[in-house]
Amino acid sequence: MTAHTVDAFYSGRIKVYQPEQGFRAGTDSLLLASALDCSIQGEVLEMGCGSGGALLPAAHRLKQARLTGLEIDPAMAGLAHQGARANGFEDRVEIVQGNANDLEDKWQNRYELVFSNPPFFETGTIQAPGTGKEAAYLENISLKDWINAMLFALRHKGTFVMVHRAADLARILSIIERQTGEITVLPIHSYPGAEAKRVLVRARKGLRSGPMRLLEPRYLYEEKGGERRGWTLDMQRNGAEIDWN
Repeated sequence: MTAHTVDAFYSGRIKVYQPEQGFRAGTDSLLLASALDCSIQGEVLEMGCGSGGALLPAAHRLKQARLTGLEIDPAMAGLAHQGARANGFEDRVEIVQGNANDLEDKWQNRYELVFSNPPFFETGTIQAPGTGKEAAYLENISLKDWINAMLFALRHKGTFVMVHRAADLARILSIIERQTGEITVLPIHSYPGAEAKRVLVRARKGLRSGPMRLLEPRYLYEEKGGERRGWTLDMQRNGAEIDWN
């Protein structure tokens, strides 16, 4: 088995098995998990689940849902499977090793909710990431193909949720605007005065596009180098749901 650590999420409620070297889940994963409506029922998919840094917290929150994690890296998929078993989620969480760009017909229009924290960078646009981080940081398929795979798997009127770099918001909107409606964007800033580094994007497949909603920004910290804000602590410690209103 890949050399790994066992990390406590949600104040010890959830165990996540993560590689010692390579991509390790952090704030982005917890933002994504907390951005999901915990009342969702039926089938839910995370595209690119890694070792389960967002998937397992999501399973803890979405107690009425059955979750599938799709992951291309067999080592990360193995860790995610072990995490699902350690947390008692075997009956509700399935890990599938596969490529987002090669989904079979049985995946089409299947899921009530599809969420993702896709690789952030196009190959050649940044220096090579550290060992084990390539798949998590560098696109193995284009962002357009990744989003289209998410929408392929999502049922009509189902919910799409993504966390990504704020710098790529224009790219994301150009892909989803003709296929989804009720598009809502939540900018995430480190602290007041800092530029947004991340955005959470939520939409529903097949609805009329209509006007996009751009919400007030959320700040993770009170100030640069300061204390975490109350909502940040509640999200990290308790999996508190993010308010999209």
